[in-house]
Amino acid sequence: MSHDHDHAPANFGKAFAIGITLNLAFVLIEAFYGWQAASLALLADAAHNLSDVGGLLLAWAAFAASRLKPNSRHTYGWRRGSILASFANAIILLVAMGSLAWEAIERFQTPALIDAATVMVVASIGVIINTATAWLFLSGSKGDLNIRGAFLHMAADALVSAGVVIAGALYLWQGWTWIDPVVSLLIALVVVLGTWSLFHRSLHLLFDGVPDSIDIKAVRQSLLDIEGVRDVHDLHVWAMSTSENALTAHLVIDADTIDRDALLSGAIEILHERFELQHVALQLESRTFASHCPLNEAHSPTSR
Repeated sequence: MSHDHDHAPANFGKAFAIGITLNLAFVLIEAFYGWQAASLALLADAAHNLSDVGGLLLAWAAFAASRLKPNSRHTYGWRRGSILASFANAIILLVAMGSLAWEAIERFQTPALIDAATVMVVASIGVIINTATAWLFLSGSKGDLNIRGAFLHMAADALVSAGVVIAGALYLWQGWTWIDPVVSLLIALVVVLGTWSLFHRSLHLLFDGVPDSIDIKAVRQSLLDIEGVRDVHDLHVWAMSTSENALTAHLVIDADTIDRDALLSGAIEILHERFELQHVALQLESRTFASHCPLNEAHSPTSR
């Protein structure tokens, strides 16, 4: 059996600390002026920002947990916490947008005058803060689903704040009382569409689905193409965290003629370089052993 799991996630601890501090301060300012200006869009944005502070705290906790070392009770450590945080962040965003949409629909029935100038100033500050916070997570948003969740939260906030600025400008220009809830509904729709991928992918990983970046057929063929490998069975690929994937497999080999160490070294190198698999466990078997291996689906009683 061969193991290899030398991988450490990038350090985003400072990014989380800065992002949480900035957004918590802005929530207090936005909620106060939203109440003063009687703006549903501004109050909804403040509530959304507050949910995102919670989401950032959750993602930060998961990020910290993923760096804890494994022990005898948690042999993989706490890496999966980042997947749970991604899923929870997606749920928080979807619920927040549902609440925003509900409030917007109610506002259609009871239009209200708003202090548009105040709304625009406060929301403009929000655009700057949220864009800056999203930028802190931009570099890790492609390779780590947990960091992507944090990035999407902040990018969504920037979008919501920009929409509030537009709503305030149109209200000043035309005096449309309905523009505030309309913009809120449009923002909610855009954010839901952008969040659905995060929800779907994190749910998929929670049930040990093969990560989207891995083509398991190509993985199997790459192992079969190694000289001396006659068959591959009990092949599993899953996500240990939002940034680390793992593989286990049984390789059936010509036991009498193959250099086992060279084969293992070559297989691990292929899996690292072609598929970025950080944790690899390979079991080498002779054809005789494989024919009786209880994990070999081709020869197990349940497959007949």
